[in-house]
Amino acid sequence: MPDAIAIKGVRKTFGTKVAVENLDLVVPEGSLCGFIGPNGAGKTTTIRLIMSILFPDSGELRVLGKASAIESKDRIGYLPEERGIYKKMRVGEFLRYIARLKGIDAAPADAKVRQWLTRVGLEETYRKKCEELSKGMQQKVQFISAVIHEPDLLILDEVFTGLDPVNRRLMRELISEQRRAGRTIIFSTHAMREAEELCDHLFMINNGIKVLDLPMSEVWKRYDPRTITVEPIAGGPSLREVSEAWGRIPNVLRVVMGPGAEPGAEPGTCDLLLRDDADPAGVMRAVAASITPRRLELRRASLEDIFISIVGISADELERQNSSQGQEVARA
Repeated sequence: MPDAIAIKGVRKTFGTKVAVENLDLVVPEGSLCGFIGPNGAGKTTTIRLIMSILFPDSGELRVLGKASAIESKDRIGYLPEERGIYKKMRVGEFLRYIARLKGIDAAPADAKVRQWLTRVGLEETYRKKCEELSKGMQQKVQFISAVIHEPDLLILDEVFTGLDPVNRRLMRELISEQRRAGRTIIFSTHAMREAEELCDHLFMINNGIKVLDLPMSEVWKRYDPRTITVEPIAGGPSLREVSEAWGRIPNVLRVVMGPGAEPGAEPGTCDLLLRDDADPAGVMRAVAASITPRRLELRRASLEDIFISIVGISADELERQNSSQGQEVARA
């Protein structure tokens, strides 16, 4: 299978700041690759290099078999991190304009616009100005603008940011549909659940350096289960009473109380995070000796666990920081 994207030894700097260092990355055609990493890690810079918005200081980069995305621009759909709808235009007018730019004739373009608006539940917005829509609605409109010309390569930068649970689910369905249509998809995200559910390949960058580049099947093999989940039966000792002692069990790094373990909500659950060289069976025996469990299981590492182990901060916290920064910018 040919490669949709091939990057070799790419370096990009901004003054003294190294944004991407000696980056190698191959994305096969038809794959769905998730880009993850903390703020400022180099994800968006990498995407802009792929899109030929930026150009590398050194190294090689090919997109859809060409030397740059410029040569394949009509075969690419792009949803940037900074949303780019024309707020004063009406929704139907804006989407028709984008479709025409991508080479779709006028009549088919209008039909496609109306079909897509119906698909995402926005059929009543056709004549509304883009600025009249909520942020979630605007995001769905911009997604339509990225896919309306049926691109071979779809690049989505933080597509889930700001969406409510219903629209996050819809976006997952839309991305899955694009994948089933045979398109190569890259999306940058802090949404670990979506990355875990959708991706067949994972790329992670930190401080401009690639730290993970594996098929999802290999990710799960490499990161063996290192979390024990405990749920006690009702009527026994509370988790608050025993969790401190569990934290002293050899090879237990940390005990994390679940939301159901808050006062007044017992019995609840908690997670015991283990060291890499821990014997899970020994820890589970120690836990079972101190409490009668309703559930005691060795849980597969989640992408959130893997992310924290590499970066040291949760993706949820990073997404909250992003939202706060966006609100501060908006107030300014």
